[in-house]
Amino acid sequence: MSHIPANNTRAFIPVRIAILTVSDTRSMDEDRSGDTLVKRLEGAGHQLADRKIIRDERGEIADQLRAWSLDPEIDVIISTGGTGLTGRDVTVEAHRDVYEKEIEAFGTVFTMISVQKIGTSAVQSRATGGVANGTYLFALPGSTGACKDAWDEILEAQLDYRHHPCNFVEIFPRLEEHKQRKK
Repeated sequence: MSHIPANNTRAFIPVRIAILTVSDTRSMDEDRSGDTLVKRLEGAGHQLADRKIIRDERGEIADQLRAWSLDPEIDVIISTGGTGLTGRDVTVEAHRDVYEKEIEAFGTVFTMISVQKIGTSAVQSRATGGVANGTYLFALPGSTGACKDAWDEILEAQLDYRHHPCNFVEIFPRLEEHKQRKK
């Protein structure tokens, strides 16, 4: 569903992406959602900057998101897992602890896509996106299907500088303009 014209004169700009799986039980060998995201980002020409699995602990998740958002070698953080409604699902709260700005439409568009795939069960997802320290952060559900949908239908295009009419990459330089000193 990409809107990249064949005659586009813009060059592709690879983005450095960190993948965070939130789970009390998964190991790297069992992390199918993380694997799905890595395959898709690398297939699109982006770079895997880091990858970790962390427990469903709000403070630990927020600390990892903050650390990565401050790392100049990471442009985007995508987490998978912990976006549901159970007591252990605290990823969304951890993301919101870190956000400077929330990208409200990310969750809305993700829900619209999910409704087409899983019907009204989409109401149980709290996928979210935001910005902190000049870094984009996205929290996706833990299912491989949800990760595929989010990447294929939203993130692949928005993380491609050639995507029209606009994309996340072209505004990277402006994400922290509010922190620049007045001259």
